[in-house]
Amino acid sequence: MNVPLTGRWPTIVLCLIAGAAAALSFPPFGLLPGLLAYGGMMLLWDGADGTRTLRSAFWRGWLSGTVFFLISTWWVYEAFQVDAANQGWMAPFAVALLAAILGLFWGVAALAYRAAAPKGLLRVIVFAGVFCAAEWVRGHLFTGFPWDLPGEAWRAGSAPSQAASIFGAYGLSFITVAASAALAQAVDYQDRRARIGAGAGLAVVLVLYGSGALRLAHAAPIAADAPMVRIVQPNEREQPSYSADDFRAIVARYVALTSAPAARTPAVVIWPEGAIPDSPANDFLAPGSWTLPAIESALKPGESLMIGAYRIAGSEAAPLYYNTLVVSRMSPGGLVPSAVYDKYRLVPFGEYMPADTIMGRLGFKKLVHVGDGFSPGPRPAPIRAAGLPAVQPLICYEALFPGLARGGSRPADRAAWIVNVSDDAWFGRTYGPLQHLNLASYRAIETGLPMARATPTGVSAMIDAYGRIGPGASLAQGAMGVIDRPLPPALPPTLFARLGETFFYGFIGLAVAAGFISRRAPF
Repeated sequence: MNVPLTGRWPTIVLCLIAGAAAALSFPPFGLLPGLLAYGGMMLLWDGADGTRTLRSAFWRGWLSGTVFFLISTWWVYEAFQVDAANQGWMAPFAVALLAAILGLFWGVAALAYRAAAPKGLLRVIVFAGVFCAAEWVRGHLFTGFPWDLPGEAWRAGSAPSQAASIFGAYGLSFITVAASAALAQAVDYQDRRARIGAGAGLAVVLVLYGSGALRLAHAAPIAADAPMVRIVQPNEREQPSYSADDFRAIVARYVALTSAPAARTPAVVIWPEGAIPDSPANDFLAPGSWTLPAIESALKPGESLMIGAYRIAGSEAAPLYYNTLVVSRMSPGGLVPSAVYDKYRLVPFGEYMPADTIMGRLGFKKLVHVGDGFSPGPRPAPIRAAGLPAVQPLICYEALFPGLARGGSRPADRAAWIVNVSDDAWFGRTYGPLQHLNLASYRAIETGLPMARATPTGVSAMIDAYGRIGPGASLAQGAMGVIDRPLPPALPPTLFARLGETFFYGFIGLAVAAGFISRRAPF
């Protein structure tokens, strides 16, 4: 069951092609045959060309991973162009370094797989377990960066993506990688066991499509009395600094969009992360400021406003900065604060500095302009604001994390919807924001909760509990406007909402058992 490979350079080229093909399977490309690249990686890591050393396996995994992340995360380049005069020169180094570091996770996975040296059909399970265990570590180390997990290559809202409601994104990743590896057995079509393995892989894919289509066929309609939600997208691009005139123009744009006529008065208006730049919520929502009456003028009594902002707490001598979602409700006497959520998962090197003391001494903090950074808030939990269904907030980067929005199965612990405010303006008109939308939509599938997503420049959207975006329920990149949509219904708690990563951990345990068995009795 080995595929003959000869020559160092052909092997290197195949590793690079495998990484690129896997990357192109994700939206917005959606080249799903690229998922077969994971099976190709297994064959390469098997060392079928006779090169079975741990070192060769590591470099093969690292090469594929580095190419994958170069394609998947190159849009980081755009963030450095916002202040190109000071940071533009760092962009190519940052992109290359990020891809090379993330590629190490795949390199270590390949090394571990080669060290286990599984044989027979069971090596498919071992490969999927080792690969996805490395992906889990990538999603947790130093707060984690779970960008483009294999299971999230399926477009959110599609039939195969519905399996995330049972297994979560990590569990679906295991199933996806295992199916790909099983299908790879087809290259050895003369071997009966290989044909069985390929048939099993095809069956898994068909089950994903069939079961997902059945789930979508029973989707619940939106209730006639569902709360109306307005999502504001001002198309405000990121700038290195803002003048007083810029500040007034931004506030005026938000006010105009918020007060735009509506067929039905919204119960809540949502502004994106960092909506009012260079000004803490403590200032622009403070009594006596000119901004507060301007914002109040756009709202009707009973309407709530959610604003992504930063706020300052602590003492004057030791201030604490939080990336925050502020919820207020308009009363006859003005805006009344109702709830606050402080971001829990912060972006390393963007919102906080890992190994802060050491990096400060090395001067790295000053180089990347992190400063003292933000402080993390408590783990996400539903907030209950007056006049609104309980909401699970997620700020930007937090929407990448499987399970972070999981509130459990008890009604008292569970939100009715998710609000994701994000500032994807940092990444321009690249496909980074499009992929962020797809990844965030998986949190709706996992929890069975609809999601309202607001960004300054797109893509903003109302996403139902199946991860779908209906006609007219989104604003594209570079568009300015509002989305007025009734809140889609929440579903009963999904299996993932009840059990979390239980299935995924079971898959990893199965892979460990398969590794022992395959070494002793290859099948």
